[in-house]
Amino acid sequence: MKRFLILALFFLSLKVTGRAQSVQHDSQKEKQWRSMETGPWDFDPGWYYYFLHKDYSGAYTKWKWHGFHSGLRVYFKESKSHVKTIMPDRTAAEEEQRAGEKKAEEERQEIKPLYQEELARAADRSVDLVYIDFKDDYNRMQDDIDDGLVYCMKKSRGRLSYQVTQLQNQNELICNSIGYIHKTGLAYGLENARREKAYIEYRKQMQELVSRVAHLVGMAQSYY
Repeated sequence: MKRFLILALFFLSLKVTGRAQSVQHDSQKEKQWRSMETGPWDFDPGWYYYFLHKDYSGAYTKWKWHGFHSGLRVYFKESKSHVKTIMPDRTAAEEEQRAGEKKAEEERQEIKPLYQEELARAADRSVDLVYIDFKDDYNRMQDDIDDGLVYCMKKSRGRLSYQVTQLQNQNELICNSIGYIHKTGLAYGLENARREKAYIEYRKQMQELVSRVAHLVGMAQSYY
């Protein structure tokens, strides 16, 4: 009797399948797509999936008491299927994406102060704000050096040319270094604090050079 019932149900499913092939049932496709996407896990027609796609659908039978309509019913369970809904994978991917976006935002917030600091440094490098504080001292000492060396050459009638040339070369080196520090732009970037430190050092070197020129002037006065 049970075997006869199963065969009858099988032929009934084939009949339903034939209809399904001739008539498009959007509701059946909708159930299939929904099961594969988000759930709930349900397919239609039940006996079709039970006999032909049991592994795929996870179909199984269970007796249901319902008066004169009692009988075997087809149910579906995702755990019995060898495929699963893709929603957990999507959820995991979305969580991973959100985590990545959060990490990127945290990194951006960490980098932002550094970026703003670099912008401030770039603005600081674009204009030399401290040269004006040293310009007058430089000009005064250069006048002293030039006048002193010219005097030595005239007073010695060229006999001190070697000493004068040595002092001129040292002075030119200092002036070129100051000129380089004073330049601004992409290739000459120094913050004003570093410029000031360099200017102080070159002023000290120029003062020492003035003293050496003054010493040479004294020699020229004494011996020539």
